[in-house]
Amino acid sequence: MLLSVQQLTISKPGFDIVSDLSFNLESSSSLGIVGESGSGKTLTGLSILGLLPPSLTIKQGKLLFSRNGDQTDICQQSDDKMRELRGKHISMIFQEPMTALNPARTCGSQLSEIIQRFYNYNRNEIEEYAEVLLREVMIPSPSEALKKYPHQMSGGQRQRIMIAMAIAAKPELLIADEPTTALDVTVQKEILRLLKQLQEKFNMGMLFISHDLGVVKQVSDNVLVMRQGRMIEYGSASEILRNPKNNYTKLLIACKPKLEGNPEILPTIENVTTNVDTFFSEKPSIDYKTELLKVENLSVIYHSGSMFDSTNKQFKALDNVSVEIFKNETIGLVGESGCGKTTLGRTIMRLIEQTNGNVFFEGQNISHIHGKGLKELKRKIQYIFQDPYSSLNPHMTILEAIAEPIVVHNILSSTKEINSRVTELLLQVGLSTDFLRRYPHQLSGGQRQRIVIARALSLEPELIICDESVAALDVSVQAQVLNLLNRLKKQHNLSLLFISHDLSVVKYMSDRVYVMRNGSIIEHGKSDELYNQPQSDYTRQLIEAIPEI
Repeated sequence: MLLSVQQLTISKPGFDIVSDLSFNLESSSSLGIVGESGSGKTLTGLSILGLLPPSLTIKQGKLLFSRNGDQTDICQQSDDKMRELRGKHISMIFQEPMTALNPARTCGSQLSEIIQRFYNYNRNEIEEYAEVLLREVMIPSPSEALKKYPHQMSGGQRQRIMIAMAIAAKPELLIADEPTTALDVTVQKEILRLLKQLQEKFNMGMLFISHDLGVVKQVSDNVLVMRQGRMIEYGSASEILRNPKNNYTKLLIACKPKLEGNPEILPTIENVTTNVDTFFSEKPSIDYKTELLKVENLSVIYHSGSMFDSTNKQFKALDNVSVEIFKNETIGLVGESGCGKTTLGRTIMRLIEQTNGNVFFEGQNISHIHGKGLKELKRKIQYIFQDPYSSLNPHMTILEAIAEPIVVHNILSSTKEINSRVTELLLQVGLSTDFLRRYPHQLSGGQRQRIVIARALSLEPELIICDESVAALDVSVQAQVLNLLNRLKKQHNLSLLFISHDLSVVKYMSDRVYVMRNGSIIEHGKSDELYNQPQSDYTRQLIEAIPEI
């Protein structure tokens, strides 16, 4: 037995966040902990490392960690003892590598700092071992990668750097906290395969924390399902995922869109208690008559160089892209990170200037409009950004945030009318007026996403571009937001351009799908036809990489 958690209770004054939690993890095995946001998954992992926030305490229980025949109760260890355990014997991969890595230091210097802490190596030996670690995590050209800063690496590469740092001291226990969130399906598949290979190679125990049961299935021998700080179900991964006993586990599985079938409403934890089959009725088909948006041979080319560099290097972010969107239609746009999905969305919105091609909206060429015409265009086309927290002003209340575009575009004049309109929008996205005076940091991720949707609706647009708008949400909240978007689409006669790396979500949301690679459209067609009979090998690889339960 590597780790035994016995009746763990984590509390803040007057409230238990994790209650009476018990589970075991054997050496060289993996345990997946799944549940919605706020279920206590991450806090459980942090408690094992002795890294709980100061406001939280371990009220009762034992965290027994075994190594070399000795058993240590983590709850009873001093700060000095915990510093000896962290990194060397118990290590953690944090959820967001961009925030976990220091942006002002190279990846090599950060990895070298970890190596220097645990090994008595000289400078050359540290550099050699750093390259060995990068080869272990399959980063190409390790010597060049060590010189780069985090922002110069892709999301998957940054995650690999974090994994290299975590395994530097060859710990007995590795805690992976949502290590594949917001990665596209192919990179996610590579990271999951890498973690499994490293675990087996170094005989590590692994605690894998995720909200996605499909992802957990790829790496875990056993699964622990949590809700509101309590254990709901615990057992072998195959048994729980194939034959869940608890209705909550069944709902977590049902919340995730499937490749088979096309339900009009996804089940969520809130809207169903027993029978999830009642939600599977087919979505209505689209009548392709009125073309809303036409992108014609669009290119965006970036030039690099300076006064000291005479070479003019070109990078084609978009290469001769053509897309059509019809009235009341949802178009899915999929592809790996860096393929040009977001660039296309922002170019349509005129946030990025195109190099060649044309964009027509309601028959009008909007490629070069400016001033009043551009302002009017942005009333009709709205954008929902990937991270709602960074797209909301932290100093503005929710009332002010939703009212701002109404004021800027002079939609309503009196304060009373504006407040009434904001209240109406809040109710439409399923939030009460209690949220009007709150600030973004006082809301959950799902609530912030609803606020951003309400703000986009405030101008009564005809097209909304949703850029990875559910990427970081747990499966139940994701289902709520997807249901909301579909309901609002029908209610307001909206068209959607739905950009995502999650192909199962795109399949559920979209009437037609465009597949992008290296700035070009390589395939498009009706959603069901494209998923059932992909024409290109690349599309086939994307579909095969989807983690299915």
